[in-house]
This record gives sequence, structure tokens and C-alpha cells, in this order.
Amino acid sequence: MTSATVGERDHLKTRLKAIWEAGDYDRFSRYMEGSAREFYERLDIAPGSKLLDVACGSGQLALMAAKDGMEVTGVDIAGNLVQRAQARAQAEGLKVRFQESDAAALPFDAASFDVVVSLIGAMFAPRPDHVAKELLRVCVPGGTIAMANWTPQGFIGQMFKTVSAFIAPSGMPSPVLWGDEATIRERLGHGLSDLSLTRRQYLFSYPFPPSEVVEFFRRYYGPTNRAFASLDDEGQTRLRKELEMLWASHNRAGADCTTVFAEYLEVIGIRV
Repeated sequence: MTSATVGERDHLKTRLKAIWEAGDYDRFSRYMEGSAREFYERLDIAPGSKLLDVACGSGQLALMAAKDGMEVTGVDIAGNLVQRAQARAQAEGLKVRFQESDAAALPFDAASFDVVVSLIGAMFAPRPDHVAKELLRVCVPGGTIAMANWTPQGFIGQMFKTVSAFIAPSGMPSPVLWGDEATIRERLGHGLSDLSLTRRQYLFSYPFPPSEVVEFFRRYYGPTNRAFASLDDEGQTRLRKELEMLWASHNRAGADCTTVFAEYLEVIGIRV
């Protein structure tokens, strides 16, 4: 790798770190607990398993696993989210190890974990081929690798098309390619047996209308927060209008509430 390439990689990592440290993902994720638990419970993990949560955010899934008696480690590129996850674990009296780390260079020995999982997280890391290799490397033979990734066709995939025009770093493959079956088989298939790929729906439910949902995302969701911050007043008005129309057109609730289903690809495989 040339020094220029190393510099570009480090710059990309710095930009992504800033994006995910913006807003307040902990507050944002509290409205995503229901579908997160459904995904977690389908994994049916045995108590005592060593579990790694990659791109763990503020600890949503990691804390569920710790409560079920697993030996849990969580990693994330955003230092403030790692700190928040650790604080949540301490407040609940849970023993979980959280640390700041890049999903493309996990600081663990090979075959360290029985279960390696990522809920709407590792898909955003740059260098997806490196991420795939790392997920496989740290999982024990016969262990489980599981991911939930937004699909290109789903609601969040559509939202990213609008937002990414303002914040997506150049040269980075689209994150929603992780929600494409053929891409998953190319990246992970050689290292997994019994690979199951299932399209499922993630529930977003808010007790306020679509216009306030957009404001909620602007305040607390890092990518949307940074997208708005990068625009002048006219650009912000345009982006807000486009997002409000998107949420309103998919809303299945009344005018005062918002219920939207977003498609994701559930990936579950056994490490060969």
C-alpha cells in the first residue's frame, strides 16, 4: 500500500468517525429496540458464548446478550458511543468489554469468538472486503456470523440516496451493497456454510408526524446531522422537504404519528 493510499484511507476513516460521533446515536437507537430484539432472538445463542458485536453503537445488542449470560465484547469506530455503551453497562451492572476499533482491523486473535454479529453497523465501514475477512477471521470454526444490513431497494436505502449525495466520501463503496444477496455471497460465502439470507422488515415507529421524524434524524442521527450541517439554508430546506416527502409517502400511521417499515437483509451463516 502506497503512502498516498494510506493517507486516503486514514482521511476516510477520520471522516466516518466524525459522522458517527455526531448527533446522539444512543437516544436515536432507543426507538429501534423492538426490531433489534427480534433480530437478536432469532439467533438463539447459547448462554456462555463469547460474542463480538461489531459496530456496536451505544451497546443496544451487546447489552441484550450480556443480560442473557454471554461473554460480550463490543467495538465501534465512534469513541463517544463506546463510552456511552460502557456507561450503560455499568449502570445496569453488566460485565461487557467495549473498545474503540475499526471493523476492518479488529484487535483480536483469530477464532476468538463463538458468535460475531453486526446489527446495521459494519455495513458502513469502508474497505468492505477487509471487513468481511475480519468477521470471518475472528470467528471460531462452527461459530455463527450474523448481520442485518439495509437493502438498496428498502426505505432506508432510498433515504440514503437522498442523504449520501451530501456526505458520502468519494471512493467508498455503497454501504447498502451489504444488503444485496449476490454481494454477501461474494464477500462471505467462501467462509460460511448453511448461509441463510432472508429479507425482513425493520419497524420505525414514532409518536410524532413525519416532519418531526426528519427533525429527530437531523438532531440525533449522525449521517443526517452531518448532511444538514454541510448545506446552506437553501440546501437544508430542499433536503428537509425531500426527506419529509419520503417519510410521509411511506407512513402507515395517522397524521400525528409515524410508522414505517424498512427492508433489511438478515445474514446468518456458520463459519467453516
